[in-house]
Amino acid sequence: MQFQKLRDFISNKFFVIPEASSSPERYKALRRNITILMLFVTIIPLALMATINYYQYKNSLQSEVINPLRILTNKTKLSFELFLEERISTLKFITSAYSYEELNDENIINDILIVLKKEFDGFIDIGLIDDKGIQISYAGPYSLEEKDYSNQPWFHKVILDGDHISNVFLGYRKFPHVAIAVQSYSDDSCCWMLRATIDTKKYNELIAAMQLEPLSDAFLVNNEGILQTRSRLFGNELEPCPIEIPVGGGETNIIEATDNEGNEIFIAYSHFVDTDYTLVVVKPSSLILKTWFTFRTEIFFIFVGSVLIIMIIVFKLTDIQVNRIRQAEEKHELAFRELEHSQKLSSIGRLAAGVAHEINNPLAIINQKAGLLQDILTSGSGSSNSERLLKVTQSIVQSVDRCSVITHRLLGFARRMDVEYEELDINEVINDVFGFLDQLALHRNIKIERKLDDSLPKISSDRGQLQQVFLNILSNAYAAVDEGGSVCVESYPKGEENICIAIKDDGKGMSKEEMSRIFEPFFTTKIGYGTGLGLPITYGIVNKLGGKISVDSEEGIGSTFTICLPLKSKSIKIENNE
Repeated sequence: MQFQKLRDFISNKFFVIPEASSSPERYKALRRNITILMLFVTIIPLALMATINYYQYKNSLQSEVINPLRILTNKTKLSFELFLEERISTLKFITSAYSYEELNDENIINDILIVLKKEFDGFIDIGLIDDKGIQISYAGPYSLEEKDYSNQPWFHKVILDGDHISNVFLGYRKFPHVAIAVQSYSDDSCCWMLRATIDTKKYNELIAAMQLEPLSDAFLVNNEGILQTRSRLFGNELEPCPIEIPVGGGETNIIEATDNEGNEIFIAYSHFVDTDYTLVVVKPSSLILKTWFTFRTEIFFIFVGSVLIIMIIVFKLTDIQVNRIRQAEEKHELAFRELEHSQKLSSIGRLAAGVAHEINNPLAIINQKAGLLQDILTSGSGSSNSERLLKVTQSIVQSVDRCSVITHRLLGFARRMDVEYEELDINEVINDVFGFLDQLALHRNIKIERKLDDSLPKISSDRGQLQQVFLNILSNAYAAVDEGGSVCVESYPKGEENICIAIKDDGKGMSKEEMSRIFEPFFTTKIGYGTGLGLPITYGIVNKLGGKISVDSEEGIGSTFTICLPLKSKSIKIENNE
């Protein structure tokens, strides 16, 4: 229902075309409607195609750009895990290759540290810790013998899990490092641990090996959001990370976010499996989607350029088509006026025959009275015939006046077909037309009923063309009724701006098919003598005068033609009433 209301509103608002074929507004509306329709059927598909391509290319481009970022992040994380796993495995190998007593030997543990530094990067020191958390043997640059680790969280974690990799911390060394500890048992099932520290320089080297662009960044962060390595954009080790990284999950994920300065960025993160580390790679959206931004700009200018070209072509073609339509309608109007003129001549011809018949009688009377006057004058009867002579003279004058009225009516019909507005009484026009048809009504014994409202106001219209309208309809009504039939003409007001004239007959009526074609040119029910032009011309005249004509008919009962005319013309200014 809402869609239908919207459709009706748009149709009434934008697609209403004035009925008058010669109105400039009609061609403006026609040009507007054709332009809107052509733009709609061309620009909408173009916009849909551009939008679909826009999103398809964006998704495809993001996949092509983001997938390498995901792969790079995942590979770097595996490198970190391999590095740490290698160190843990090395310590586990040492615990299995050396006994507790051997590792408690200062020379042996120092030799082991030398080999570790030579063969593996990052080792700083190594120490043996008993089951009470006391470091009983140590090799390295610091004096950490007899240090008690029993209260450290990692000590208890190693007891539970068997090994541990700590977060980056400063500790006694006052520089960032990582502690790795593994658990082992002696022959008497006594627990002991081997602990080593690793320089985080190796972490930075693994991140540098990613070869990121200058505006990109990569770093490690623990579960508490503390940076474990230096960051180009967000600070140094052990500082809080200003961006929030989701926790959980072992896969590499990529999200969109904004940094502290409001710039859009892509964040790729991957959590480590056996440690609290998360590898984070940050790239600006502008860097990742540089190609996309270029394509977006290109497709925008292509779309705008295409729309402008389409609009120019549509406006040009529409203007050409509307001009051709206007020329065709002007030719049609000219041809219709010629038909109108032909019908006018035909009506005048019929009127002339009636006028000739009407004039013959007065002329005969004139002739008779003139002869009688001659006889009287010849007899020389003198003044006794003066009264009789006066009556004869009066009769002659009346007959001449009658001829003058008929001639005047004929001249009124013979005026040109262009609309000439004047104030007139519609009832007077109807009575004038009846004057032409009185003899026909008397000859066929047709009953005429006039229900004319004398209080009707005067209207502004064309007398001659209204006479032709009523003459055509009344002639059809007379032809439709049988001898002794009836024709009723009624005039009445309709609202405050219109008056109506209804012409009703009790003739044979019309079928629905005939009613649907009654105003078509050359369609007639008068087989053999009708031209089919009277009602079409009548319809055109009424429309030209700003009115409307309708018909209601039923076979066997009769027909009613209703003509509604405006009190004032909508196309001219009536000075007398202003």
